Amino acid sequence: MARTPKGARFGKMEKMKIKSLGKKELIVFDLDGTLTPSKSSADREMAELLLQLLEKKRVAVIGGGKYGQFQEQLLAKLPRRDARLQNLSIFPTTSNAFYRYRNGWKNVYTLNLPPREKANIRRAFKEVFKKIHYVHPKKVYGVLLEDRGTQMSFSPLGQEVVTVLGEKGIALKEKWKKENNPVRLKMAKLLGKRLPHLEVHVGGITTIDITRKGIDKAYGVRQIKKYLHVPIGKMVFVGDALFPGGNDYAAKKSGIQCIPVRGPEDTKRIIRQILQDSEA
Repeated sequence: MARTPKGARFGKMEKMKIKSLGKKELIVFDLDGTLTPSKSSADREMAELLLQLLEKKRVAVIGGGKYGQFQEQLLAKLPRRDARLQNLSIFPTTSNAFYRYRNGWKNVYTLNLPPREKANIRRAFKEVFKKIHYVHPKKVYGVLLEDRGTQMSFSPLGQEVVTVLGEKGIALKEKWKKENNPVRLKMAKLLGKRLPHLEVHVGGITTIDITRKGIDKAYGVRQIKKYLHVPIGKMVFVGDALFPGGNDYAAKKSGIQCIPVRGPEDTKRIIRQILQDSEA
């Protein structure tokens, strides 16, 4: 995903939508590519903006990563003890799990995949690789197919490529996507045929995620409504992959208002606008 230059601006339609956000009660964010760069930590400015937003709004974050990834990328950049965190809810692995802050982070629910399903998923990946004659890169960083408990996630360059290489790792992922995204989409389509009882998501820059059937970001929005008692009309979803086939696109099925961004810098501008409108 190309990151937005610092001086980029939204078009007229986006500006009109953003101006209406001050009246929303709850802001839902994607994690990777929206609040943070891919598998990287939120910067200090983003953390400070989120804390300011939590003073005025309730916030939820839905992402494909496991809880540990949320801890590393986001929670570690926020205070460990702060009353404002009671307004923050996180939904790891595409809302297969839910955590909220009550004098520390507490798990509300977790929907783990059964062992037999994980075995079926591993078998399906092997079959798809063989069918399309897919050759893994010579150099990978970490496991390719990660068991996240509630979700199985395939990363063609390995789960640790950004952890090991930093910005270079993000560049490698973007290069892989540019050269291989049609292959990834074909993989996802074939996996969907082999695993019709499960949900296959194309997520992040290079990832393919597999979860229980019906678990997507629309499900996450409905869980927010159920547990936080906020009408969907009082929420907005901000994400970098709201295009057809993107892992945020499913959120639209819930009826939530959606605002697309091209990266964390866009997201910061949206948060600043919400803060400004909330004071008006």
